[in-house]
Amino acid sequence: MSEEFEVRGPHEEALEHAGHDHEHGHESGGAPPDPFAGRIAVMTAVLATIGAIFSYQGGSTEGLALFYKNEAAIRKTEAANQWGYYQAKGEKQNLAELGAALTAADPKASAKFTADAAKYVDQKKAIRAQAEGLEKAVAQADAASERQLHLHHRWAQATTLTQIAISLAAITLLTRRRWLLGGALGVAGLGALVGIAAFLGY
Repeated sequence: MSEEFEVRGPHEEALEHAGHDHEHGHESGGAPPDPFAGRIAVMTAVLATIGAIFSYQGGSTEGLALFYKNEAAIRKTEAANQWGYYQAKGEKQNLAELGAALTAADPKASAKFTADAAKYVDQKKAIRAQAEGLEKAVAQADAASERQLHLHHRWAQATTLTQIAISLAAITLLTRRRWLLGGALGVAGLGALVGIAAFLGY
């Protein structure tokens, strides 16, 4: 399932309060604006943008994983049909060979059965090649699906870490515990590294 990236949160209300205080402070000649709240606001906005990108990429890779898995299922059905067709031709070949053996005394009839058997052998070669090609396509589609699913998990991890960083930033703003800012930056950095890994295909 694709992740929903929620940008709006409690931290925004706190930031809005800080913004109102800033405006009222200027109007009434009161206290100067709080630079700490401003930095948190900028950090939160940047993280929200990055998180939205991570979330979009996660949804995109999930869609591709489902597409390739569906492609593999279709090719698998086609391959099974081709192998069934191959088996039917093999049965016709066996009957033709049996007919040739039973009509050995009649050169004309035996030659016809022998020619039919040779025709079925040639047809089986073409059918086998097509079936094996479809099986190869199944393996490739399955591998592509697994790769996209792996990348989806990476993007989801990056999104989650970014959301945690935003929550920590909100707690930092509400509690004024500056040491929490280090935690928020650390988690954000880890999320960025995971996102880079997903972008590079790791």
